[in-house]
Amino acid sequence: MGGQITGHLGSGKAIRWQTGQGAGYGEGLEPGVPMPEPAVGNVRFVAARTRRGWHTQEDFVEAYDAAAQAMGERARVSVRQVRRWESGESTWPNRDARRVLQALFGCPLDSLGFVRSRCPAGRSGTELAAQLEAAEGVRRRTFFGGVLFGSAPLFDLAALEHLTAAARDARRYSDHELVAHLRAALDDAARADGLTGPHHALPATLGILSAIDGTAREARPDVRHALLRLGARGAELAAFLHRDAGAPAPATAYWHHQAKEWATVTSDGAMHAYVLLRQAQATERPESARMLDLAHAATRGPWTLPPRPRAEALQQEARALALTGAPVDDVTRTLDRAHAALDQADPVSETATCTGPLGENYTRERLMVQRAICYREAGQPERAVALFQQHLTPQFGTRDRAFFTAHLAGALVAAGDPDEAANAGLCSLALASDARFGQALAELRRTDAALRPYLRLPSVRELNDRLNELAAA
Repeated sequence: MGGQITGHLGSGKAIRWQTGQGAGYGEGLEPGVPMPEPAVGNVRFVAARTRRGWHTQEDFVEAYDAAAQAMGERARVSVRQVRRWESGESTWPNRDARRVLQALFGCPLDSLGFVRSRCPAGRSGTELAAQLEAAEGVRRRTFFGGVLFGSAPLFDLAALEHLTAAARDARRYSDHELVAHLRAALDDAARADGLTGPHHALPATLGILSAIDGTAREARPDVRHALLRLGARGAELAAFLHRDAGAPAPATAYWHHQAKEWATVTSDGAMHAYVLLRQAQATERPESARMLDLAHAATRGPWTLPPRPRAEALQQEARALALTGAPVDDVTRTLDRAHAALDQADPVSETATCTGPLGENYTRERLMVQRAICYREAGQPERAVALFQQHLTPQFGTRDRAFFTAHLAGALVAAGDPDEAANAGLCSLALASDARFGQALAELRRTDAALRPYLRLPSVRELNDRLNELAAA
């Protein structure tokens, strides 16, 4: 049996959602029968609740239900269930409640005073946890399946409000306005990422995708087509944000798959190829053969990439060739093909956006610094350093400067200049630390590992200390 409940998120604005019964749905009080307040046995939970501003059990139920809705969970809790948690009668929440509680508090349940149940005879705690985790993965085959799991601490109540805002606001627009509204919102989310990092942009992006997925189900065919084409762009952005935020690899893979599905059903072959390129870029260095296959497929499949993303895909293919140990002449020839493709492109727009032409911001300067990365991977660090120093200019945004400067630091180490490498690393860290640009920080950790033999140098020790401090924070 389903009904409608009105709840609130941080803004104080009412939202409505459909409810349904399921595991963990708390029982309600019988009319006219008051429930006595039990003695508090789980003081950690009560303290954590009140620190976050949920001063009554009713306040917490309201916040819990709003978070559950935002996460796609059907189960809700009642005041009675909260009383049980706080009295210590309920030792370990069920799996639905665990996900929501971890999202709300951003910490392990053990630190909230919950006690794990004893394992059934014949199974160790590790074995049982593995089996429960596997069952959880099978169960979460929903629109957000596998996405929030493992990365829930990215979200607090303010973030959850952003996540649901797009879906709530979408109802205000007519079919003709809706696509434009969501496109503008997606562009805003991408700009926010460039300024403040993926942790701030991710909830808004997921909210937009939720709105697209929900409204497309009932939209006219032409509107549905436009929504899903936009959805492919948004899903690709979500994959990028998840990777940069350090979410588990399956989350990034999920959104790449969703982007390709929507690109395929809307006959957007160029977008399908572009996602293959993005998959190649998200592939880790040890999997260079897979990186090469994906980049190769992006330029040679049954589709045609526009000149700018085609140049980017060829550059990625050159990097993969370098990583697989191909001769440097092969790397250079592939990079020259990338430059030839870029020469065929139309002039760059002054207002490049996430939803504009594919690869709209791929410029010659960007290709030149990525050429430097390819030479670094090909074992020619001096050549890489020269290109970085010539083409890594302030025209790049903060994220890009942090990432490319981290690569410059790595090339300087390989070229035998550890002091300059550490100084470049410190510059990159200053750009990346506040916004937590994950890919730049990953490159800095790689550079830091290469600098270990030079820890006697003050600059190297400082970089190592600051990276350790950031990791601890």
